[in-house]
Amino acid sequence: MPEGDTLFRTAEVLRAILLDRPVHAARGRPDGVALGRCVGSRVTSVEAQGKHLLIGFSNGLTLHTHLRMHGSWHRYRPWERWRKSPDRAVAVIETPNAVAVCFDAPTVELIETRALALHPVLSTLGPDLLADPPDLDAATANLGSPARAATPVGEALLDQSLLAGVGNVYRSEVLFLERVDPFLPLGALGPGVAARLVATSARLLRANRSAGERVTTDDALGGAPGAGLPRRRGEARLHVYGRPGRPCPRCGTRIRTRVFGDLPRRVFWCPACQAPGSGSAAGARLQAEEGTAPGDDPGAPGA
Repeated sequence: MPEGDTLFRTAEVLRAILLDRPVHAARGRPDGVALGRCVGSRVTSVEAQGKHLLIGFSNGLTLHTHLRMHGSWHRYRPWERWRKSPDRAVAVIETPNAVAVCFDAPTVELIETRALALHPVLSTLGPDLLADPPDLDAATANLGSPARAATPVGEALLDQSLLAGVGNVYRSEVLFLERVDPFLPLGALGPGVAARLVATSARLLRANRSAGERVTTDDALGGAPGAGLPRRRGEARLHVYGRPGRPCPRCGTRIRTRVFGDLPRRVFWCPACQAPGSGSAAGARLQAEEGTAPGDDPGAPGA
């Protein structure tokens, strides 16, 4: 699933070809969004909110898309051949000099712009960590809510109602950098830990919002203080995500992976650096050198 930095870049690319341009043609699937209603209007905004993309039109309508696992936006010149089958296009916007095509997105809807504040999903999004500036205090307060005290921190970081933009890659990388057990309940976090998790999440997202290759190691992030894990030539771009069974870059312990949570998604972590068992029964079952918990697979591929 694309994360907040990917949607930020997507919005920048689409903004460059769509903003202030007249819509000459627009369509969705025959049984999908009635995007033809926007023909003759102009594009007035292209914005990312967390993992959501919003394209506003001068006729008072907004196109909302969420890409989930398989969706993507492409840009083309009017004469270019599309890289995917037209049958997979769920939204097409044509201007005099460009064509923007959304493929395979499961969420595609045309909304009255004035009703966006009442949208059942958009209205519940937490602070966007790629906003300028991001409200880090509000995101930290959401993680510290007593109502969420029993929620594992590894689940909470993916909850877009608490903080928007963090996905599965950043979840694993942030928890590793801050040495936090993914299975630890939010209520068991030590003083200041929630604030560090939010700050590191925002730092990584913002460092990658203009990059083509996502990197969370220090040299790509300006040698950010605290991580102490500089990346050398030839080393991995990520510390733990997608690297099950490989040695931890900090201590050499074998990286583990496990599917968990309501979504569910696969988390990657170091059982030594991130102190499994320090407050969660799930982590305690993983403490033994050779033991595995249900769903734990040290050699599973990334997901």
